[in-house]
Amino acid sequence: MRSDASSAARARSRVTTVTLYVLLVAASIPFLYPTLWMFFSSFKPANEIFLQPPTLLPKEWTLDGIAQVFTAQPFLRQYGNSMYIAVVVTVASILLSAMAGYAFARIRFPLRNAVFTLMLAAMMVPTEVTIIPIFTAVKAMGLTNTHWPLIILPIFGPTAVVSVFIFRQHFLSFPKEYEEAARLDGVTRAGVFFRIALPLATPAIAAVGIMAFLRSFNMYFEALIFLRTPENFTLGLAITRYQDFYGEQMWNTQLGAASLTVVPILVVFLIAQKQFVQGLAQTGLKG
Repeated sequence: MRSDASSAARARSRVTTVTLYVLLVAASIPFLYPTLWMFFSSFKPANEIFLQPPTLLPKEWTLDGIAQVFTAQPFLRQYGNSMYIAVVVTVASILLSAMAGYAFARIRFPLRNAVFTLMLAAMMVPTEVTIIPIFTAVKAMGLTNTHWPLIILPIFGPTAVVSVFIFRQHFLSFPKEYEEAARLDGVTRAGVFFRIALPLATPAIAAVGIMAFLRSFNMYFEALIFLRTPENFTLGLAITRYQDFYGEQMWNTQLGAASLTVVPILVVFLIAQKQFVQGLAQTGLKG
């Protein structure tokens, strides 16, 4: 009897699991379909893209759209621009935000909470409000049509406040015993941070790293303001510039470039998705 009951329970569990997966696959279709349409449309002739009703698979497969991605613009160089800017911004954001978050969480100094509150208030100011004075300053320094504004602004701008907040919340839950033991052994404050606190902050590092990489890699507004020549364009800006001799949009080429742009984003997220979720979950543990 027990064996029959156990077998029935396992069967019900398998049915429940299969049903759950079927429901999840069905629920994911509205989210996956636009991405799949974008990918397959890059292999369509331009006149097929706006067919009514729309089709997912091409009726006539062609590589013209993909080939023009690399011939109409210096796409590989633009790809490299976005990659190196995103990597530099990500590494610098992790390091500086971790240092700031550790200071707000573990070091007592005058007006600590007031300064942190002012930083949080900076997130309420839209980028569009400050872009004119920032552009004036960048132009005065002769840095227009360079990548310096695209590197500096994400690292020190309002979007970096979220990274500081994540690290602060993580370090608030950091056990004091680790610090006290290290200080008794003669380890300096900097040593505690770099040798103990930072290596144990893997979830926060993953969360901040993914957000910094995605925002920098997908940057469009700042690139539109500061960049002028195609050789310096990032991908977000370059994708919008695929036009034929008559000024018409090359839709299949744009969709092909967009499909290639998605690859690094998927790779980064798939590698660190578990740590990303853990890092975000820890932001609400202590205040």
